[in-house]
Amino acid sequence: MLVSDLETRLLASVTRAAAGRKALVCFSGGVDSTLVLAACVRAGLPTRALLAVSPSLPQAERAEAHRLAADLGAELEELATTETDLPGYRANAGDRCYYCKSTLYGVAEALAASRGEDGVLLNGTQLDDLGDVRPGLKAATEHAVKSPLLDAGFNKEAVRLLARAWGLANADKAAAPCLASRFPVGTEVTPERLKQVEAMEEFLRVAGLWPGRARWHESVVRLELEPEAMARALREPLRTDLERAAWRAGFRFAAVDLGGIQSGSLAKAILETTP
Repeated sequence: MLVSDLETRLLASVTRAAAGRKALVCFSGGVDSTLVLAACVRAGLPTRALLAVSPSLPQAERAEAHRLAADLGAELEELATTETDLPGYRANAGDRCYYCKSTLYGVAEALAASRGEDGVLLNGTQLDDLGDVRPGLKAATEHAVKSPLLDAGFNKEAVRLLARAWGLANADKAAAPCLASRFPVGTEVTPERLKQVEAMEEFLRVAGLWPGRARWHESVVRLELEPEAMARALREPLRTDLERAAWRAGFRFAAVDLGGIQSGSLAKAILETTP
């Protein structure tokens, strides 16, 4: 893949998607949506980044999103979303992301309408997302959200390649799904439980055990860590510190998963139960 070709395709894609309107980029701070935001800025489009803020967004990710937007010179606006109030979201039956994205898009549309703003919603969906269980894609279709990366034929490899060429700070950032993804399918997601997970993951960041996952299992927090971090976590004094952090977060036990970090567990759980 030639960087020049990727750049040409993406700049043309965001320009087509905006079609003379303001580009309202649904921005999470991940590399996909950051690349879309950067492309809109580079294409000279009137642009605003929209960051959904709710209990499922870690404060660390919230702060990073602001830094990334500032680095790009893009305006960022926080949207308070209330998906945790929705029974369908809380039930976590496998379609939780639909309620999350539908809420975000609805709030964004209502805000633009209240301002008389002619804008188009853009997201960071790329080709590799299509092979996974993504209920949020249905919400995007229902709200006529544009996906410039799909239109430009980008997969994750292409995203990272162009992000590196443009010097984006998060070009090699690992996937960072929202905190609600830490709950097994069928386990109710509540703001209180999300706070437990966030507290544990903040400890992992501070202790130098990041990236990692804190999976919620009633009184047990199951920690997924990279191999080197796993070895350190089981040695003193970090082992005791982890145990105490789990207690402070409201768990009775902390367990380290020997399988390490496992992405796509939600999709696997759904696919395994599909006839």
